[in-house]
Amino acid sequence: MRIIKTALLSYGMSGKIFHAPFIAAHPGFKLCGAWERSNKNIQQDYPHATSYATLEALLADETIELVIVNTPNDSHYEYATKVLQAGKHVVVEKAFTTSVAQGEALKALAQKQDKMISVYQNRRFDSDCRTVQRVIANKLLGDIVEAEFHYDRFKPLVGSKLHKEMPNPGAGLLMDLGPHLIDEALHIFGMPNALFADICITRFNSKVDDWFDMRLYYPSLSVRLKAGNIVREAIPANVIHGMKGSFIKTRGDVQESDLLAGKKPGNDNWGTELASEQGLLHTEIEGKVVRETILSDKGNYGDYYAEIYEAIVNGKPVPVTAEEGINTIRIIEAAIKSNKERREVAL
Repeated sequence: MRIIKTALLSYGMSGKIFHAPFIAAHPGFKLCGAWERSNKNIQQDYPHATSYATLEALLADETIELVIVNTPNDSHYEYATKVLQAGKHVVVEKAFTTSVAQGEALKALAQKQDKMISVYQNRRFDSDCRTVQRVIANKLLGDIVEAEFHYDRFKPLVGSKLHKEMPNPGAGLLMDLGPHLIDEALHIFGMPNALFADICITRFNSKVDDWFDMRLYYPSLSVRLKAGNIVREAIPANVIHGMKGSFIKTRGDVQESDLLAGKKPGNDNWGTELASEQGLLHTEIEGKVVRETILSDKGNYGDYYAEIYEAIVNGKPVPVTAEEGINTIRIIEAAIKSNKERREVAL
């Protein structure tokens, strides 16, 4: 089996929780190291790994074939450019870039260098997102007329991560959680015709946006995307209404909490939700009205890396394309324009 030697551009929460465990669990990858600027932690978890003191040292390592750009949003374009120029494949964390122009430039550079580029939209591989997709794909609700996706949490205090909390092109909730919700909507329904967005600050002393409410308009469908940091009691994160019925589902994926608790992927129960988080389906099937909870699909971020392996080794499609990452930023740019001008913006 071909082994793809892989390195991370940071080993904080993103590297430690969302990337390293799944790279290490796949037999086709070898986690070779990470660029660590001050704290040297990767060897505590992966003794064989190298802690690179500089980006230049990592990129000069000719054995490294794939690099994960999991640094703050406003650095993605700079670092992904350097990775591609060094002749390596690249996975870029969401948000892909901070502008459509940057995304287009990275896409063109990857094509010029004949290297794979993909955006890490891991929430596509959450149990709740997968379950929603299955319900819609199987036409259990009939033609969809309305969908609502939330990403709410209770964080009333301004956090210590300056790259998220201090004004810069990659900061704020719209650039942090927005890509998750937008990608889910675009992945299921495609690009809308227009949108309207309301973006604001709700926390005391916050310097960046921490709440947004966005409407995506399709010819026969309206999709609402909403996120906020002052939601102690969250409502169901997924609400879908169709001509035959409705589906209501919490954001029940267990992977992040399991990873934070030190659990590792690879067992048969990985990504299995609690029974209490199962979604409610109220619809009509074969002429009979049913109202029941349904079994959730399993979540697995490892499936993203399995598809990355197939893309590099066998030329299969990447799990999330650069164009999909660009479209997410296109929605964000339109949302900012809509909020500023207080009007609906055509796409």
